Amino acid sequence: MARRCDFTGKAVQTGNNVSHANNKTRRRFLPNLQDVSLMSDALGTTVQMRLSTRAIRTVEKRGGIDAYLLSTPAAKLGTKAREMRSRIKKAAEKQAAAGA
Repeated sequence: MARRCDFTGKAVQTGNNVSHANNKTRRRFLPNLQDVSLMSDALGTTVQMRLSTRAIRTVEKRGGIDAYLLSTPAAKLGTKAREMRSRIKKAAEKQAAAGA
């Protein structure tokens, strides 16, 4: 499983540990990823994703997974998020057509 956020694309970064004597050794900065289940109102199911804590906070701030994906430009989303966005759009269009 890749260490990459499904929504933001945040991934592992590399850098150096620098000692007091200015010795440099390579290190990795890992993103804080969490396995979460989010409820999609348009799909009517829960969706399991692997998100960074920053993305989880943003989803909650925007009012849920549906609102987050529909309000964020596709260019800023990862591949799984783009697929989810198209599924939510199709489901929302079906609901609108059935309600009209």
